Amino acid sequence: MTDERIEVSVVMPCLNEAETLEACISKARAAFERLDLAGEIIVADNGSTDRSMEIARACGAHVVAVREKGYGAALAGGIAAATGEFIIMGDADNSYDFG
Repeated sequence: MTDERIEVSVVMPCLNEAETLEACISKARAAFERLDLAGEIIVADNGSTDRSMEIARACGAHVVAVREKGYGAALAGGIAAATGEFIIMGDADNSYDFG
């Protein structure tokens, strides 16, 4: 992240999404670039035991560990960490079109 104002935060609740997470982050980043948006990607981890968090960090996402279990808790934790003027939520299972 840079010092510029973040326009859009993409929040991705995550629980063991190692197979699809990189693709989701890449698609969101590509959309930021194509639309010339200052954006950030927040991966709200809800206790993953696979390589999800390692992958998210390697892709440049901001990782937030959310201890309270449940999808809603992960989403709320990610939103709380977001700094963008606008917040977009999308699952990390590649079911959302981040483009």
